[in-house]
Amino acid sequence: MHAPSHIDARLHLVRPGFTLDVDLHLPGHGVTALFGPSGCGKTTCLRAIAGLTRNYPDAGLTRNRPNPGLARAQPGRVVVNGEVWQDDAQNLWRATHERALGYVFQEASLFDHLDVCGNITYGLKRTPPARRQVALEQAVELLGIGPLMARKPQALSGGERQRVAIARALATSPRLLLMDEPLAALDAQRKAEVLPYLETLHRTLDIPVLYVSHAIDEVARLAGHMVLMREGTVLAQGRTDELITRLDLPLAQGDAAATVIDGTVLQHDAHDHITTVAFLGGQLLLVSPTARTPGEALRLRVQARDVSLALAAPEGSSILNVLPATVAALAEDSPGQWMVALDAGPTRLLARVTQRSAQALALAPGRAVFAQVKGVAIVN
Repeated sequence: MHAPSHIDARLHLVRPGFTLDVDLHLPGHGVTALFGPSGCGKTTCLRAIAGLTRNYPDAGLTRNRPNPGLARAQPGRVVVNGEVWQDDAQNLWRATHERALGYVFQEASLFDHLDVCGNITYGLKRTPPARRQVALEQAVELLGIGPLMARKPQALSGGERQRVAIARALATSPRLLLMDEPLAALDAQRKAEVLPYLETLHRTLDIPVLYVSHAIDEVARLAGHMVLMREGTVLAQGRTDELITRLDLPLAQGDAAATVIDGTVLQHDAHDHITTVAFLGGQLLLVSPTARTPGEALRLRVQARDVSLALAAPEGSSILNVLPATVAALAEDSPGQWMVALDAGPTRLLARVTQRSAQALALAPGRAVFAQVKGVAIVN
């Protein structure tokens, strides 16, 4: 019998001016992103799961009497892959140090008096030998910090400091890794340095990750599951590729609207630097200066603004990708612009077109079209 592989968190925290009220049902593996605007409760949710913030039974009371300005807190419950960390109804509460978790903050928060090796082994020493599943050498290799082991934090770049902080969290062999906007303090170059390591962790280690972010590009690249939050509540939760293409959600609106496509490399043309990727809706050709190996898994992001539509397959065009598709739904995106949801086989795409174009093509659910995507517009 396999242990249950899911994370459940029923959290109701009452604070003056803010209430967190969420009921999460998450996969017990892979990366789940908590996404939403600043102040929506993402970090509060993460801290509650870690046991750093608690909804006391008397929350909402003043001197044991109801406070009309505060709602009464409801019992909370946190279960991680079958292990109960909190169950207020049963008066069960594990303190943070009793929860097998790793926590990575926005700032690396390394110990300045210790070198990199000392910072990482500090986390290792807190883990009983019987529970150690991530070896020190493995954490060092996965984060690429072998050459940094003798350095003090003051001698590290921002990206290096954050990689060390992640390695320290992994050294505790957590059953759950919590990451609170770990790239928010980094510039674009350092962020690009760290992201591939996060992808490697996801592929290599069987440790579920809850990843807080308000950067949709990070979420699209890393997360297979997403929780969309607003004002302390869950607006939607589910697979990332499904949520970001739902026209009734804000993710599929505006300039950042995009589709996530998981595919497999078929071939790479080293002369033209073109990689052919197969996905469930057909094939895509994209520019890739880096040689790709057939069979390699890739996650692609296609922005709605880079998809145009035609009623017939074009001839003599510079556009490399032309996909037969069917209009699934339409919604007004902004004055004069419409967002169109398309089905290319089982894969959902988005296209943002002008209102005039939508009318000229008589776009409506069920309409057969051809989706055109420039090869240079596809982001790996």
